[in-house]
Amino acid sequence: MLPRLLVVEDDDAIRTALRWALEDEGYAVAEAVSGEDAVRQVGAGVPDLMVVDLMLGRMDGFAVVREVRREHDLPIIVVSARADTHDIVAALEAGADDYVTKPFEVKEITARLRALRRRARAAQPPEPRPVVLEQDPAAPLVLNVEAGTVHRGDERLALTLTEFRLLCELASVPGRVLSRQDLLSRVWEHGFFGDERLVDVHIRRLRTKVERDPGQPRVVVTVRGLGYRLDRR
Repeated sequence: MLPRLLVVEDDDAIRTALRWALEDEGYAVAEAVSGEDAVRQVGAGVPDLMVVDLMLGRMDGFAVVREVRREHDLPIIVVSARADTHDIVAALEAGADDYVTKPFEVKEITARLRALRRRARAAQPPEPRPVVLEQDPAAPLVLNVEAGTVHRGDERLALTLTEFRLLCELASVPGRVLSRQDLLSRVWEHGFFGDERLVDVHIRRLRTKVERDPGQPRVVVTVRGLGYRLDRR
């Protein structure tokens, strides 16, 4: 079965060009011309991936990503005509996994989609083996790489794919510092496209979910000037 991809774009020419190119890459492509249309289509049948333009009109791409993220963790790439840092960070904060600025080459989109699909497959191998990241008699923080889950006690934490992969990479070398470029190449798999802001934003989002006090992180810590380190406690 072909992977299902939803392209959310109100520009007819760009949307059609993306559809043709992505169909040539082996995707079953559906189109949405507005944010409202995109949310309706996701509600009717969740796609495997999404490409979402940020500037969509009344319901913009930020709102679309937030709405989808309430229920689903499918990979999402956002595209924008503006390369302003505020817009990029806001899109990532909303829950996007990656971003591309316009104008772009379709091959860049397809490369990023391939990387996201590889990450999705790698996140769900069989045979669960939990790793305790933070000891707590009442509510330990437990990562299960093979099952693709993170729990705080009995509560399953709702991490996005990117947040989960970041945690896995840091947990694979506890006590060792990984630079932002290390994490870009390990998690995004296309460091030559990447931007270190991706790492900082997703680390910040990850901390809001796994740390007891995100303002004073104890598990995912910053090593100033070098990168990030996971401390098992």
